[in-house]
Amino acid sequence: MPSTSDPQTLIERTGTLGRIRLNRPKALNSLTLPMVRDIERALDAFEADPGIGAVLITGEGERGLCAGGDIRMIYDGGRAGSQEPVDFWREEYRLNAHLNRLEKPFVAFMDGIVMGGGVGVSVYASHRIVTERTRFAMPETGIGFFPDVGASWFLTRRRDELGTYAGLTGEPLAAADAIAFGLADSYVPSDRLPDLAENLSRLPASATRAAVSATVSASADAPPPAQVARQHASIDRLFAFDTIEEILDALAKDGSDFAERTLSVLQTKSPLSLKVTLRLLRLGRQETSLEACLEREFAATAAVLRSHDFYEGVRAAVVDKDRNPQWRPARLGDVTPADVAAFFAPSEEPLFAGVEGKET
Repeated sequence: MPSTSDPQTLIERTGTLGRIRLNRPKALNSLTLPMVRDIERALDAFEADPGIGAVLITGEGERGLCAGGDIRMIYDGGRAGSQEPVDFWREEYRLNAHLNRLEKPFVAFMDGIVMGGGVGVSVYASHRIVTERTRFAMPETGIGFFPDVGASWFLTRRRDELGTYAGLTGEPLAAADAIAFGLADSYVPSDRLPDLAENLSRLPASATRAAVSATVSASADAPPPAQVARQHASIDRLFAFDTIEEILDALAKDGSDFAERTLSVLQTKSPLSLKVTLRLLRLGRQETSLEACLEREFAATAAVLRSHDFYEGVRAAVVDKDRNPQWRPARLGDVTPADVAAFFAPSEEPLFAGVEGKET
């Protein structure tokens, strides 16, 4: 088990494979600003190295790839007026865009918990591998935040409402559902991952994405049956609205067990976060680049740091752990247009100003 003095990110080369290993297993490999910077430097080095054919990101320990950003740091930093949360989001979102632009094959082992920022370092991979232990989620509406790291892009690429469901409810998806939702590609049992990594490291440095795909396929199986995706038709019908009130009304009138469970889940979320999230998703559906979505999300983080619900949500989930957040406003009907509009003011410092390679 790593000690407190061990590096938070392990960067290494194994054969022709560039390895990025998130190394905070006791914290479910939650991302810190130094880790984001480590990954950026590693990507630059791997891209420039002709001996590297592919890049692999994994999480140390058996509990997950990454549970998200270091939310306690953001909570403490925001309350103290520190610049660190802003710096973290800025560099994390730029990293998300960088991952999406990688020309070399990029493989992510999405084993165990993959949430929030953990999704951000894996969902843009060319080869996204889930296992029997995968629990994929964007649970931000439950802490007074919104699904970020480009969620308004990757949850809106399909012409259905599965992404709307995932973003609003934050419900965890197992392997087959992650694949069905278009958020993962292949199912590989977790005990085969070490051999798969070894096989990837033996590919020639000139290996194509097709060669990587063939290597992954040799280890892959059919996943267990999807559960949430069985409700695809219901989700498309019940989440096809542009206001939360209409979605909740449709769920309340439906009467099915699925609708009742989903309604109960949504009723525990921050009303303000639900409204902000749905608007982000609907705007994201119209965008033609990930960067435009990240730019809007970054601008919205300024309002997060000023909001009551974010600090209350983190308090209830992480600090006091009483699981009883007191949202303000407590009711959807009390959330004003001005409350929502505060999250959509342009950023004073654009995320990609002066950053090369903005376009995907």
